[in-house]
Amino acid sequence: MINKHKFDILLSKPIVEMDPWTFNHAVAAVFPDMMKRSVPGYRYLLSMIGRLANRYVENSTQVYDLGCSTGAVTIEIEKNIHGRGCKIIAVDNSEAMIQCCRIDTQTFCSTETKIEIIEDDLQNIEIYNASLVVLNFTLQFYPREARQNLLNAIWSGLNPYGMLVLSEKFSFSDIKIDHILSDMHYDFKRMNGYSDLEIYQKRCMLDQVMLTESLSTHIQRLKSAGFQHNTLWFQYFNFGSILALKPGPP
Repeated sequence: MINKHKFDILLSKPIVEMDPWTFNHAVAAVFPDMMKRSVPGYRYLLSMIGRLANRYVENSTQVYDLGCSTGAVTIEIEKNIHGRGCKIIAVDNSEAMIQCCRIDTQTFCSTETKIEIIEDDLQNIEIYNASLVVLNFTLQFYPREARQNLLNAIWSGLNPYGMLVLSEKFSFSDIKIDHILSDMHYDFKRMNGYSDLEIYQKRCMLDQVMLTESLSTHIQRLKSAGFQHNTLWFQYFNFGSILALKPGPP
């Protein structure tokens, strides 16, 4: 059974009462198209995460895709590490996303790498024997008060020389810069076929649940968890990705 993703027209008509954004079945059905047209550099970032996995995932270790949505990161990693005796653990708390993830991974992944797909909150996941953990636009939807504990758990579960990829939409304390990058993002969405109505309605719905933070806040939190080796390795407008490493023995 192939999951036939649809073109995103969810917000093309006016909504009288806009509820907070949820990752329901309607969103899951159009999510790949939504991400491609909404997140600058998304497909390139996916491919580069795959290349990182190819270079740095160790044999017989575990890889965690936390907040896996429909499984795009899991699929990209699996393409690059099969034959190494690894296990990929993909986790999301949305039933709709998990259903799509199961279908897509069965369709696009080989049987050489074991993939475990879990519907649960991230705080309930035990991380161990990990050489790579990915939070790809996940932390921004996670409660702020729980973010440090999650990063601490990731640090503890990573093997020496293990890697964390943390991708997020950033906010900026410089209001002028924040406005410029936000405007460029909206232009990007217009270029990909979204109307001003769609952009406005989605922003209103997301503002209630997507709590973005500055790059410096993310870096400080990573350092507090133990990730002294970290850098911004990708940025496109107000979207970016941080690479963080756990050191090995002295």
